[in-house]
Amino acid sequence: MNVFFFLFFFFFLVFFSPAPWLTLAAARCATVTTTQTYQRCATLPTQQASIAWTFYPHNATLDLAFTGTFISPSGWVAWGINPNSPEMTGTRALVAFSDPNSGRLVVLPYLLDPSVKLQRAPLLSQPLDIHLLSSSAFLSGGGGRAASVRDGVSVQIFATLKLVPNKTKIHHVWNRGLYVQGYSPTIHPTTINDLSSVATIDVMSGAAGGGPTNVQVLKSVHAVLNSVSWGILLPMGALGARYLRQVQSIGPSWFYAHAATQLTAILIGTVGFAIGIRLGELSPGVVYGLHRKLGVTTFCLGSLQTMALLFRPKTTHKFRKYWKSYHHFVGYACVVLGVVNVFQGFEVMGLGLSYAKLGYCLVLSTWIGVCIALEVNSWVVFCRKAKEEKMRREGMVGGYEKGSGSH
Repeated sequence: MNVFFFLFFFFFLVFFSPAPWLTLAAARCATVTTTQTYQRCATLPTQQASIAWTFYPHNATLDLAFTGTFISPSGWVAWGINPNSPEMTGTRALVAFSDPNSGRLVVLPYLLDPSVKLQRAPLLSQPLDIHLLSSSAFLSGGGGRAASVRDGVSVQIFATLKLVPNKTKIHHVWNRGLYVQGYSPTIHPTTINDLSSVATIDVMSGAAGGGPTNVQVLKSVHAVLNSVSWGILLPMGALGARYLRQVQSIGPSWFYAHAATQLTAILIGTVGFAIGIRLGELSPGVVYGLHRKLGVTTFCLGSLQTMALLFRPKTTHKFRKYWKSYHHFVGYACVVLGVVNVFQGFEVMGLGLSYAKLGYCLVLSTWIGVCIALEVNSWVVFCRKAKEEKMRREGMVGGYEKGSGSH
C-alpha cells in the first residue's frame, strides 16, 4: 500500500507541477513586427503571448511590442508594467479592445489598484504615473486599427517608456478578458494560466527573473495533496473496508488497513485544506465558490468520521447498529464529494483537458470496474450461502419430521 501511495503521489506531482510539457503552446516570439524591428524578444509562458523590445541605455528608453490573442469579439487584451512587484495589483496597464461606438481598435491606460481586484468599482481609464511616451495597437494580419476584433485574432500593443536610470529589470503583467462594458474591461478568467500571467525580465540582458511565485507553488502543493488524499486514499480505504473484511483468512487485519489508510488521507487532506484557506487569503479577489463549498463540506465530513472513531461502541452494544449506519452514510458521502471536488479542482487549475485528468479518469474507471466485479461476486457468494442455508434448514426439518413419524 505504501508503494501504491508513493507511485500515485509521484504521478500527481509530475502532472500538477508547472512543467514545460503541460504549458499550453505559446506563440514564438519575433523581433520583426508590423511597424519596426526590435533587438530582443521573449516567448511568455501563458496565453500564447510574446514580447519584443529594444532598450536604449543612454537615455533609459524602452521600445516594446506585446503580442496577445483575443478570446472574444467583445473582449480585451492588456499588457502592463508594475513598478513595485510582480503582481496584478498596482500594474499600469495598456488595454486594447474594440471601441463600443466606432468599432475601431483602441488602446487606453488603466491603473489596477486594490479596489479593482476586489471588484468594488468598475475599471476606468486614467493617466498613468509612469513615463509613457507613446502607445498604440494594431491587429495582426492586416487591417491595423480599422480591422474588426474576432475570436482568436492576435493584437500587438506598442509602447515607448522611459525607465528609471540604472534600473533595467521590469515586472510586466498581461491578460485577456471576455467582455468590455462601455470602456470598462470586466474581470478576466481565473484559471491558473490567467492568474500566473506575470514575469520579471531584464531588458538589458534579456534574462527572465524569478521562477514560479509563492502562490503558484502553493496551488500545486494544494492540488497534489488533496488529489492524493480525497481522490485516491479515501476511496481506497472505503473499498478496502467493504471487500477485504469478507476475506476470512486475513482476520481483523482489514480493519487496521482501513483505519490507517483513512487516517493518512485525513491528515494529508487537512494539510491540503489549510493550504487552500491560505490561498484564499492571498487571493481576496478570486473566489471559486463551488470548489470552496465542496472542499469545506468534504473536510467537515472527514473530521466527523475521524471523531467517530473515539465514540465507536463495542459490537455487543445496542447502539452499535446506529453507529454503523452513520459511519457508512458519512463515509460514502465524503468519498463522493471528495472525488467530485477533485474534478472541480482540475477545472480550477485549468487542467480540464490535461493528461493528469485523463490519468485520474483511467484510475477511477478501473476502480469502478473492480468494484462492480467484486460486488457481483459478493452477491453470488451471498445467494449461494443463503441457498445452502435454506437447504440445510429444510433438510434438518424434514429429517426431524420423518424421524418423528417412524418413531
